[in-house]
Order: sequence, then C-alpha cells, then structure tokens
Amino acid sequence: MQLPGQPAPISSVAINAKDRSRRGKDFQDTVNPSNTSESIPIRMMVNVLLSLLPLLTGVCSLRRLSIRAGEMVVLRCPEKNHGNTHLLWTSHARQKMNLIRSLSTQSDDLSQMDVLLQGRSLVILRASVSHQGNYSCSVSNASSRSWFSLTVYEPHSKEYEERNRYSTTCYTQESCTLYCPTANIPAKDTPNITSRGITWHKEGETSTTSNNFPSVMGKEGGIYTCIRSFLYNSHIYNMSFRVVLDIKPSKHGQSKILSPQENDVFLIDLGSTVVIECKAVMYSDFDEVFWLSQDAFVDTNESLPVFYNSSRTKYMDEINMTASLVFRDVSEEDLLKKYTCKLESDHQRSSFITISLAEKARPVSFSLCVLVVLCVCAIVTVILIVLLSLVCRVRRSKFRSCRV
Repeated sequence: MQLPGQPAPISSVAINAKDRSRRGKDFQDTVNPSNTSESIPIRMMVNVLLSLLPLLTGVCSLRRLSIRAGEMVVLRCPEKNHGNTHLLWTSHARQKMNLIRSLSTQSDDLSQMDVLLQGRSLVILRASVSHQGNYSCSVSNASSRSWFSLTVYEPHSKEYEERNRYSTTCYTQESCTLYCPTANIPAKDTPNITSRGITWHKEGETSTTSNNFPSVMGKEGGIYTCIRSFLYNSHIYNMSFRVVLDIKPSKHGQSKILSPQENDVFLIDLGSTVVIECKAVMYSDFDEVFWLSQDAFVDTNESLPVFYNSSRTKYMDEINMTASLVFRDVSEEDLLKKYTCKLESDHQRSSFITISLAEKARPVSFSLCVLVVLCVCAIVTVILIVLLSLVCRVRRSKFRSCRV
C-alpha cells in the first residue's frame, strides 16, 4: 500500500517531456508570489510537506548537503543492490513538485539537467537553484529509503561560507600541511570522471599558494580556499572548500644542538683515533641527530675508517641524544673535509653545525733543544773571545805608545 505523499513506482510516474514541461509551468504559475496573495501560504505548505516527506516514506537516513551554485556535488547512496535488484533515485525538486519522478540512465533530460547516474552516485555537474530539494535512493525491492536534502547557495553567499568551513590547527616552527576536504566528491572509480588536481588560494592574495609549510609561522595563518577540478566529457567542473588555518605557539620545546659550536676546529694528531661528540636536546621521538661528511651521509658501519654511532636517553618530554663521529686513523685526507652534525626535526626547521680538523703543532724534541743551546753557547763563546782579543790588542797598542 502506498502512503500519502510517497512517490509512485517508476511505472506510474513515467511522464513524457511535454507533460513534464507543461505541468512544471502550471505549478510554477501556481506558486509564483506575483500571481496571487494566497501564494505565500501555498509555498509554506509546500515546504512543510517537503520537510515531512522523508518521515512519510520509510526514511532510513537523512543527510543534509549544501553546495555553491555552479559547482559539482555528489550524492552517494548507502543502499546496496544485490542480484537482479536495481537502485532507484527519486527527485523531489522544490520548484517543480510535479516532477516527482524516478531517475534512471534512460531519462532523456538528465544530461540537460547536468545530472549523471554513476553506479551508486548521483552526480550534479553544475548545481543551480532548480536542483535544490530532496532526493532519495532505494533498492527496487526494499521499503526503506535514504534521503538527501540539498540546499544550493548563491556563489558569494556569506551563509554558505560560514556553514561550510573546515578548521586546521598547526604549531609555530612545526611542519604543517593543509588537506582539501573530500566531502561529496566523486569516488576514484567513478566512470568517465577524472581528477585534475587541487589549487590553493589564500584570502587576500591573488596568486596560488602552497598547502605545505615545512616550518609554519604565525603570518601564514588565515583562510584558504582549495579548488578540486574534475574532467568530464571535455569539460572542467569544480568543487571549492574553505579551510581556516589557526597557528598556535609550539606545543614542543625547541630542539637544538648543544655542542659543538659552529665552525669549531678540532686539533688532532695524524694517525690517531679521534671521537667528536655532537650533543643535542630534543622534544620529539621523531627528531634525529646524525653526521655528514661534505654532502654525504656518514655510515654507521663500525668497520669503516670513519663512522658514527648514537645513543639517546629520555626523561619526561626531554630527549638527550649524542651522535659520536669516530676516526679510526686520522689521515691527511680527513683534514681536507668539512663535517656537519645535523638535527633533523619533524616539528621545526632542521639545524646544522659544521666543524673541521687541523693537525696539532709538532713538539720540539729534547735533543734538538740541547743542540740549539750548545750552538748558542758556542756562538756566544766565540763572540766573547773575539771581543777579549780586541780589547787586549787595544790595551797593548796604548801601552807601547806610552813607553815611546
């Protein structure tokens, strides 16, 4: 038995295009407020009936959707059909109550209405006010229905922007990625509809922007719009979403390298074993400290001439890590390279400390010191002898002159 207000089976609502057009015009003339003063109560009655319709038809669920005029929207039926059953979609457009009809792939005017039936999805390619209203889907041999209430807003509606706003919170100096919502978009396996990517715009800026921030700053907070583009039948159709990025102070402490310092020089002896420790304090289990030689990673293989090993201890939220750079036998080639300790973090910008090696000044041997002292003493002795001889000659010459 058919309940009052329940749509008739598909066989009883198959009306041709002329009847549909004529009845739609008759109904619009009936509810047009410019025709009669009684149109307002009639319109109110129609809206009430539409609101009660799901309750009168064995409603399984009611999902409310809103879309901006001119954009794509997808209604995906949760009902599953098995065997020889068929999935039926029924439209209850508010502006054309007489067009309560079952939609099928054989409907002649579906393409003219920018409507597609793809599997369990009803796709409205470019929504307009005429698409606003209630939709239902059901399996042909089932009494329950799933209902959708679609509201279409003007392109620049403030109400739509307020109702359809997604929020994301990120923390300063941490990595932050904005994700474009997936509400009511075509499934990946939807035939003949392919995704053409996502573009991002920040409110107040004219050019496109990135949705990925390696180390987000407070100035990057604000309202972003992501636009999903889809290709169907050589035409591009869009869906847009507003995402609010809220930037808060970092919930982690500042991870940093404690030692060594930038451009430190370590004095070493050629041929000796040297260990240089890079110590850091961190606040995330995903932070890591390691060594680079020039631009290449230093290996952890302890059989190599140069390698590094690491250790970490954790107390509360603080992690202390030490990465030790080990030279088994320092060579002259090692002195020519720069070595970098890198702190790589998942919540802030990575930091670097670069150091170098230099050979110690060689100490002077004891024998060499004795030889130098003896040489100096010999030179001083010779100088003294020469000076004494000169003094003696001067005195002798003076004595002889006196006797004469």
